[in-house]
Amino acid sequence: MFSEQLIGNLIQGLVLGTIYGMATMGLSLIFGVLKVVNVGHGAFIMVGAFVTLFLFNALGLNPILAIPVAFIIGMALGYLFYYTTIKRLIKAPELATLLATFAIGVLLEEVIKLIFGSEFRGYNWAVGKVSLGITVLPLSKLYACAGSIIIAVLLYLWFNKTRAGSAMRSVVEDSEGARVCGVNVSGTYALSFALGIGLTMASGVLLTMFIPVGINPYMGGGYTLKAFVIAVLGGLASPYGAFFGGLVFGLLENGSYTIFALIPGVEPFALTRFFSFVMLLIILLIRPTGLLSRK
Repeated sequence: MFSEQLIGNLIQGLVLGTIYGMATMGLSLIFGVLKVVNVGHGAFIMVGAFVTLFLFNALGLNPILAIPVAFIIGMALGYLFYYTTIKRLIKAPELATLLATFAIGVLLEEVIKLIFGSEFRGYNWAVGKVSLGITVLPLSKLYACAGSIIIAVLLYLWFNKTRAGSAMRSVVEDSEGARVCGVNVSGTYALSFALGIGLTMASGVLLTMFIPVGINPYMGGGYTLKAFVIAVLGGLASPYGAFFGGLVFGLLENGSYTIFALIPGVEPFALTRFFSFVMLLIILLIRPTGLLSRK
């Protein structure tokens, strides 16, 4: 029945939405603190996916263990690219940072292609399934969902309970005022960029736990598009808004897929991408600061 299929897909969409939200938090964090739009966002997700693939296939490690590994590698890459590129462009026109992050994304894609090749890859992590009656959820998807929620909660606690988190929030509110109060603004910028990239690469691990196939050097483009839609939906500068925006987007994407599948002669997956563009345009026209933002 259509209703059962729709409800089942919405449940799947809610689980996927937590991962989408996690995948967008890094993008929103970087924009919120540095006002840098990372158009190479999807490339970092892709690198996180390849970290998982390598650890699973070459070393036989559980994908869950790839989450902290990808996060640490992402933090290191974040610091590297911040001090070599982004720091020089903080006060530059927006186009300069757009081109820089685009170039970083292309660089990552070509390096991964050189190391692993351009073919599609995947892995098989069979850990069982849970039947909900109207749909079946592999445990790997539930682990990914739980991982996304745990990381989001840890980030919230870090922002609100640690000195570094408070410093980052003060820089977002007023960087000059924070500098006068003794906050190391440059160091906070570097930490914010590194943390954003670390979160993004960790989300690449979680995405492979949900969809463990189709891993290739150019897989990031579609996720970049979705991340921008989710970021606009949740409020560009709000990591928490991005997380809840991901939940909404996951529901809309899977729900629309169910409806589009009823239309004869069309490819429903392609229409969901079209729907993403339409939704982005509508949100920008109605509320450019995001549907879930406070302003």
